[in-house]
Amino acid sequence: MGLTSGASASGLSPEVLTRDLQNPWGLAFIGEGRMLVTERPGRMRVVEADGRLGPPLKGLPEIDAVGQGGLLDVITDRDFARNRTLHFCYSEPGLGGNSTAMASARLSDDRSRLDDLRVVFSQKPKVASRLHFGCRIAQAADGSLFLALGDRYNRMQDAQTLDNHQGKLVRVLPDGQPHPGNPFVNRAGARPEIYTLGHRNIQGATLAADGTLWTIEHGPQGGDELNRPEAGKNYGWPVITYGENYGGGRIGAGITSREGLEQPVQYWVPSIAPSGLVFLGSDRYGPGWKGSLFTGSLKFRQLVRLQMEGGRVVKEERLLGELNHRVRDVREGPDGLLYLLTDDRDGQLIRLRPR
Repeated sequence: MGLTSGASASGLSPEVLTRDLQNPWGLAFIGEGRMLVTERPGRMRVVEADGRLGPPLKGLPEIDAVGQGGLLDVITDRDFARNRTLHFCYSEPGLGGNSTAMASARLSDDRSRLDDLRVVFSQKPKVASRLHFGCRIAQAADGSLFLALGDRYNRMQDAQTLDNHQGKLVRVLPDGQPHPGNPFVNRAGARPEIYTLGHRNIQGATLAADGTLWTIEHGPQGGDELNRPEAGKNYGWPVITYGENYGGGRIGAGITSREGLEQPVQYWVPSIAPSGLVFLGSDRYGPGWKGSLFTGSLKFRQLVRLQMEGGRVVKEERLLGELNHRVRDVREGPDGLLYLLTDDRDGQLIRLRPR
C-alpha cells in the first residue's frame, strides 16, 4: 500500500507504512529498509520498505494465542547480517496451561520461512492464565539474551521466590544455557536463569549506549515502573508497590518501600500502561532529544519521551495524543528515526519524521 503522512502538533510528522496488521506487538529491522513485525494472533510478516505487507512466515512453533498471550517480541541477533538469526518470544502451550518461551531461528534467504528453530528457554512452571506474559527481549554485547517475564497475574507471590520463573528477568546464552555469571547459578533450589526478581509484568526492555539494561513494567492500578535492573536485586513486587488493587484497596501491607527492595527510577500514578522502550541514539530530531528514552502508553494512547540526566528522569513529555492509538512498541530504525506499532485489530506501523 502507499505511504500516508499527517501533521502533528508535537513537531513530528507520522508516516503510516502499513495499516493492515492485527494487534502487532514487536518490530525488528532486517536490512534494505525491510522490517519484521509480529502479530499477537501468531503471525510474523515482512514489511517491505514501501509498506507492502508480505504473507505470514512459515516455520513458527505452536503458539497459545489467548488473552494477552500470543506471538509477542522479536529482535535480530547482533550478528544478523552474517547469521540471519532472529530471537522471538511467545506464549507456549503445555501441561498445566501455558508460559512464556523464547526461540531462535534463521530467516530464510527468500524471507518466506524460519529455519533451524530452537526453543532456548521455557518459563517454569506452566500455569492456567491468560495474563502477564511479559515477553520483551534484549541482547547484551556478549551475545547473551535477557528475557522479561510476567508474574502470570494469579501467581504474583511467586515473584518473590527463586524456585520459579514468574515475575523474573532471566539471562541465558544463545544456546539456552544459564549465563555463568547469573547471581543464583550456585544457589540450591533457585532457577539458574534468574537475573532479577520482584517484577509484575515487564513490557519494555532496552540497552543504553553504555550497555546497561533498562526495563519498564505495568503496575496494578497505579505503580508502573521504570527500572535499571542489576544482577541479583529484588524489585519488590508484590511486597512494595505504588499501585493498588483494581477497584481500590491496598496490596499486601500497602507499603511503598522496604529495606533490601529496590526503588524504581521512575513510577507513574495513575498508570500509563507503558509498552516498548528505546533510547534514541540519533540526533535526527535535534540534539535535545538525543539520549532520551521513549515508551508507548497503551492507556493514554500517546508516545512518552523521558529526558535523562545521570540515570534520572528530569523531564517527561507526552506526544502524539492526537493520533489516538494504543502504542504497543517503539524502536529506533537504522535511519535514526523512530518507528511505532499501534495495538489494534487494524494496527499500524508508523514512521515518525521530524517536521
